[in-house]
Amino acid sequence: MIELDIFLIEKSGRRKRGTSGRAGSSQNGEPPGDGGPDEAALFIAETVAALAILARRHDLGMLIRLLEMAQMEAEEFVRLRGKRKLS
Repeated sequence: MIELDIFLIEKSGRRKRGTSGRAGSSQNGEPPGDGGPDEAALFIAETVAALAILARRHDLGMLIRLLEMAQMEAEEFVRLRGKRKLS
């Protein structure tokens, strides 16, 4: 089993680092809250970035490209949402 580092975004906007031990639960035993689309996109961007590093390490060409595209799409979503919120 591969253990990945997972970054959870707390409601305050700070990152909390955890591991993928028990899916769907936080360190205090409560389920993580739904932070909405912005938090989901940030989580996806960070997660696929870690997966892309793993794919590069093992020279998995097509997976590298797909993961990098997913990362760019998630980062673009967050960037555009940030611009709309400033307007």
